[in-house]
Amino acid sequence: MQNFPLVSVICLSYNHEAYVVEALNSVINQTYPNVELLIADDCSTDNSVEVIQNWLENHPEVDFLTNEKNLGNTKTFNQLAKKAKGEFIIDLATDDILLPNCIEKQVKTFQNSKFKNLAIVYGNLIEIDENGNFIENYYTEEDYPESGDIYKMVVGRTTKICSVSSMVKKSVMEKLGYYDENLAYEDLDLWIRTSRDFDFEYIPEILAKKRVLFNSLSSHFLMENNLRAKKLNASTLKILVKAFHLNRTKEEHKALLGRIRFEMYKFIKARNFNLLFQLFLLEIKVRLKSI
Repeated sequence: MQNFPLVSVICLSYNHEAYVVEALNSVINQTYPNVELLIADDCSTDNSVEVIQNWLENHPEVDFLTNEKNLGNTKTFNQLAKKAKGEFIIDLATDDILLPNCIEKQVKTFQNSKFKNLAIVYGNLIEIDENGNFIENYYTEEDYPESGDIYKMVVGRTTKICSVSSMVKKSVMEKLGYYDENLAYEDLDLWIRTSRDFDFEYIPEILAKKRVLFNSLSSHFLMENNLRAKKLNASTLKILVKAFHLNRTKEEHKALLGRIRFEMYKFIKARNFNLLFQLFLLEIKVRLKSI
């Protein structure tokens, strides 16, 4: 379908039994006509697998992978991404929701973009609670999500990006080697590595709904003396070291200093003092490069 390139939506499930059907339905009910859906469950301890299997009775064409042990987001996603046949890929957790015209708008943006080196389009979204009630818009009037070369924005965290409303060109993911499987979370590393050499384009519209739960990934970064927090913050340190080596200018190093200061708060809050010391050493290196 020449005017409707195939889009692969990869849905990762982990203990989302209450939300997974709504997420999957949001994919198959898109206004865009050429979508491939791939699902993986990362060894859920609730009834997610059974719920998905019941849903698949009416959708037997959908690929479903079940992990026998918990592998984490990066490894689980990469398994399906390498099998995906689409020209574009969306990474969707099964507690989040795509609005009906999300994919249509993303593909049109790729097709009509002025950027010749475009790798990722991303848009606004709304955050919802466990019952689906509105909390807030992800981007407010105080945020300035950028288009084009956004490397300094990403490194400096002047404006954050959310993967829920993003679409990535598969050829770019292949070139970058997909998600780094040595990390405990994936998105920041992908944004940094992609924005170093490729353009992004922001779509100033609401494209999706992101569910914010008490046990969401973001809440674990700050947990005191918690093993998961240590793994997440160790991954952050690795990503920032990568960014240090990717930086090319003093201005980019200055931007990275801003993010390092932001991340220091998390390390202190989680009492990850060994990681904090390593981050402090990185800050010294970055500061010297920024002079």
